Amino acid sequence: MHKRKIYDEEGHAHFVTFSCYKRRRFLDHDDAKRIVLDALGNQMQIQNGRCIGFVIMPDHVHAIVWFPKPNQLSSFIKSWKQKSSLRIKELLRNHLISYAENIDLAEPVWQSGYYDFNVYSERKIQEKLQYMHQNPVARNLVEKDIDWPSSSARFYERGDDVGVPVGWIE
Repeated sequence: MHKRKIYDEEGHAHFVTFSCYKRRRFLDHDDAKRIVLDALGNQMQIQNGRCIGFVIMPDHVHAIVWFPKPNQLSSFIKSWKQKSSLRIKELLRNHLISYAENIDLAEPVWQSGYYDFNVYSERKIQEKLQYMHQNPVARNLVEKDIDWPSSSARFYERGDDVGVPVGWIE
C-alpha cells in the first residue's frame, strides 16, 4: 500500500480527516463526540497549537490545525487518536453496553492513518471550513450547519463557545 507523504515543515495549517474503524458510528453518542473534542483541546494545548475549525461526524472527524513548530502533526494525531480511543472504549464498555455488544472491543476505534491536506492560504482555509461545516447538512443530520453541536460553525457564525478554543492563525 502506498503511504502518503505528510508535508509538515512549511508552517501551513493542516486540514486533517480520520475515520472510525470500518466506518462504524462510534461517535453517534454525544459523550463520544465530547471525548474526541476534549482530546483535541488537550492535545492542542500540550503542543501549543491552534484549532482553526472542526466537525465531529458519527463516523469520522475533520479539523484544521496549525502548529508553531514544524513536524508536530503526526505526534498530534497519534496522541489525539490514542487518548480518545481509550476513553471511547471505556464509554462503550461501561455506558453504551447494548451498542458494544455488537462489536469486538479488541478492534481499534480509529482506522489507521489519516488524510492531511496542507492549507496554504486564507481562501483555502475558508473553503475547507465551509466543506467541514456543511458535512452534517450534506448527510441530512441537520438543516443548517450551526445546528450541529459538534462543530466550530457556531463559533464562526455567532461567536459561541464550541468546547475548544478556535481561531485564526495570528
